Amino acid sequence: MAIFLTEKSRVLVQGMTGAEGQKHTSRMLAAGTTVVGGVTPGKGGQSVDFAKCSVPVYGSCAHAVRATGADVSVVFVPPRFTKAAVIEAVDAAIPLVVVITEGVPVHDTAEFFAYAQANGTRVIGPNCPGIISPGRSNAGIIPADIAGPGRLGLVSKSGTLTYQMMYELQDFGFSTAIGIGGDPIIGTTHIDALQAFQDDPDTDAIVMIGEIGGDAEERAAAFIKENVTKPVVGYVAGFTAPEGKTMGHAGAIVSGSSGTAAAKQQALEAAGVRVGKTPTETADLLRHTLAPTAASAAAAAAERPA
Repeated sequence: MAIFLTEKSRVLVQGMTGAEGQKHTSRMLAAGTTVVGGVTPGKGGQSVDFAKCSVPVYGSCAHAVRATGADVSVVFVPPRFTKAAVIEAVDAAIPLVVVITEGVPVHDTAEFFAYAQANGTRVIGPNCPGIISPGRSNAGIIPADIAGPGRLGLVSKSGTLTYQMMYELQDFGFSTAIGIGGDPIIGTTHIDALQAFQDDPDTDAIVMIGEIGGDAEERAAAFIKENVTKPVVGYVAGFTAPEGKTMGHAGAIVSGSSGTAAAKQQALEAAGVRVGKTPTETADLLRHTLAPTAASAAAAAAERPA
């Protein structure tokens, strides 16, 4: 199994006719994603040719959903059009919308996220790399060749750290890796992903990547303590960040002792989460955490009759 995105997902790409949309649609198709159409206002009836197929373009999400049965949309449109694109996808009753766009005004995100919540649509992002269930589907810009399918779940605020952690743990593989984005307001949180991984019978352990700023990691720690029984390891980016500096993401700013990497590490460790100081150390912590389970499984296999 996987969370949010499976081999049955039928994906639209809003903005597929643009340069970024075409580039990443090609990569999604190469990864085995079922891309059923693109959406660009004014270009309905056209198509875009890719290496092994031609993908139709529709003038609206509503038309695309009627024609294809799409249930996922990936948004590659400029920031000033993102709110309208998400609202259009929600109005078309698309259950999952993945917003890749960076630089979306926070008030726009607040508006379309509230609208999506009220209408039963899950939003991932904005300013995120998307979601991949290796070997099944890929919605976004995560490179599909870093790691294959496995039994780890990964939730991360950072795109590049998502890629690095997948590389560090490629020998395990992933049920799903999800980049939730680092803006002050995001549609899917650590807690949302943690709950989904907890409920997924094919996810054995969870890796959580956070960063300085805000209190999302502290809230996730409280949730883990009360609700998550699977092993969780964590990494918090920004241990060397100077106070008062915005570091990368719009939400990554610390004020006094609030939002520091040390404070987040303390909260996570109090909840039983082992926290690494680097991605490599975090991957090693996961290996050590799962070593008893792996040893037990190997012993059980050795005892089975040939």
